[in-house]
Amino acid sequence: MADKVGSNVDGANQAAAKSAKSARSAKSAKSAKSAVLAGLQRGQRLLTKGRRTSVEPAPGAATAVELPSFDRIIHERLRLGMVTALAANDSLTFADLKRVLQTTDGNLSVHARKLEDAGYVVCEKSFHARVPRTEYRLTATGRAALREYLAEMERFVRAARG
Repeated sequence: MADKVGSNVDGANQAAAKSAKSARSAKSAKSAKSAVLAGLQRGQRLLTKGRRTSVEPAPGAATAVELPSFDRIIHERLRLGMVTALAANDSLTFADLKRVLQTTDGNLSVHARKLEDAGYVVCEKSFHARVPRTEYRLTATGRAALREYLAEMERFVRAARG
């Protein structure tokens, strides 16, 4: 009999916890919707479909210029600097890139690896007077990606200037 009473208490505690959790999630959903509504600009409306909420232009409102889709590999500041420096030079050593970009060894090596994995740069390791030397070159794919990135950026700047 004591076991049944204990299980009923546990069931009541679980039901109370579930009720409190749903009340918290409803409150957070309401506050999230309030935050979105506060950020709406003139000529926009809030659409809710199921669990998804989106902001769309109101009927008859002027539509905004679509933002460009920049290459996320190149768009990061340090990687853009690295690709640009390599585009202006046949090749650069790790030490040269570190000096030009004013960054740390670890930061440069992580970003260089991302560019290498994307096929934008090649890395050649050798020894010069018994000292390791790492040299980077921009690939044809990297050069084409930089050209496309710059063209997209120019389109964006033209649209911003009106």
